[in-house]
Amino acid sequence: MEGTLHDNPAWADAAPTLSVLIPFLRDDPSRLLQALDREAAGLDGAAEVVVLDDGTGDEALTDRLSALAAGLALPIRLDSQTTNLGRARGRNRLAAQARGRWLLFLDSDMLPDRPDFLAAYLGLIAEAAPAVAFGGFSLLQAPRRPEHALHRRMALASDCAPLALRRGAPEKYVYTSNLLVRRDVFETIAFDEAFQGWGWEDVEWAMRVQQRHPILHVDNTATHLGLDPAPAMAAKYEQSAANFARVVAAHLDVVSRYPSYRAARLLKRAPLRAAWRPVLKAIALMERAPLGARELAMRLYRAALYAEAV
Repeated sequence: MEGTLHDNPAWADAAPTLSVLIPFLRDDPSRLLQALDREAAGLDGAAEVVVLDDGTGDEALTDRLSALAAGLALPIRLDSQTTNLGRARGRNRLAAQARGRWLLFLDSDMLPDRPDFLAAYLGLIAEAAPAVAFGGFSLLQAPRRPEHALHRRMALASDCAPLALRRGAPEKYVYTSNLLVRRDVFETIAFDEAFQGWGWEDVEWAMRVQQRHPILHVDNTATHLGLDPAPAMAAKYEQSAANFARVVAAHLDVVSRYPSYRAARLLKRAPLRAAWRPVLKAIALMERAPLGARELAMRLYRAALYAEAV
């Protein structure tokens, strides 16, 4: 896990309060870096950025990012890994390289929704010194494309929860896409590296955190630009079933309140799951079908996958 480190000229002498931690795999985070750097002049050195290339293996992309970072005012480190560490292990590595007392996990396909995004977090830190804060998730700047219609609909119904709803279930609405964590909290409660593939490692982390620290929800959203076509969504749900099983085993008292768990329990009693589960997937992937029917089919398909874990 050595990696190759590329530090821009501003990195060496920086003494930041806030470390922005951005993992990516086969994405190009240039647009996000440029958006964050537009705040640099007003931050007085209070923020740095650490970017982890989690095994993309694209030397041309590495060269482009290094050249971009060299011309930016924010202190930036690019850590290029030759092999994929995975979502939990990669974020733990990012945290280990950060120098700020607060860590802001921000996915590479996100884009701040306000021009003072980092300044707002620094203001929150100065005012409240939160253990954990989640800023929110939006689709405000995401382009509308036909192949993303299902993901957009489902994300608007769940991921893009309003502030009041998020505050009612603090651990449930925690995603590493826009997550502020105080360093001492993360040093005692890191992401569980036993999680593999996609899904649930951030919510499970929040379940452990809330046993010892309050989780604050604030209105400082970022747009998720990386909406998926329906086949990619289904593949991620298939990956996530084993992770869901880990959450059920460790946090049944919490997860049993979630609709996804209750739906999985109901479908577990249904006969011939192996026969009708592919039918649900086929309907969800059918672009000519009504969007409402596709959404229902995709949610039931996910629940049928999770039924094996409950």
